[in-house]
Amino acid sequence: MMLSGKISQQFCGLKKLPRSRDFRYFWGWLNAVFNKVDHERIRDVGPDRAASEWLLRCGALVRYHGQERWQKDYNHLPTGPLDKYKIQAIDATDSCIMSIGFDHMGLQHVEKIRLCKCHYIEDDCLERLSQLENLQKSMLEMEIISCGNVTDKGVIALHHLRNLKYLFLSDLPGIKEKEKIVQVFKTSLPSLELKLDLK
Repeated sequence: MMLSGKISQQFCGLKKLPRSRDFRYFWGWLNAVFNKVDHERIRDVGPDRAASEWLLRCGALVRYHGQERWQKDYNHLPTGPLDKYKIQAIDATDSCIMSIGFDHMGLQHVEKIRLCKCHYIEDDCLERLSQLENLQKSMLEMEIISCGNVTDKGVIALHHLRNLKYLFLSDLPGIKEKEKIVQVFKTSLPSLELKLDLK
């Protein structure tokens, strides 16, 4: 009886559980740690391996040239020569990638990126992507779905991806001027297949 009394006193002495706002700050901090760029690592293992580690750590998937299977397990990243595995596609569905991690994107072979339900993707992320010379050359397909912080400004910046052939935009409440987006892409990328599923 005395033991249970001490235990209940200890529980009563604990602070109240943190409110949901505190949890959000914690997860935001943790996700920022996952996105931190280690430039030495990029130099040591190469951009594709370092980017793979970053993307998988943040919950995204990668697919390498010549492979059909998506790499999703950080602990099972392929080993071998560092220049053998080149990222061809990125599926960042439900991942925590954010702008501070985009220094990892110095990749030369990425053809497709899917951003779906990425809570930390904002206009500045898309602007940074569109300014990367390697991606301007290699990117062919992009999908942006249910990323609530993306607005017209970020999407319009993608017109710099000069070889983009397919762009799908869906469930983006920050998009207010669909007609302007259509016009910008029709002018700058006439061969682009632009699919919109916006309200």
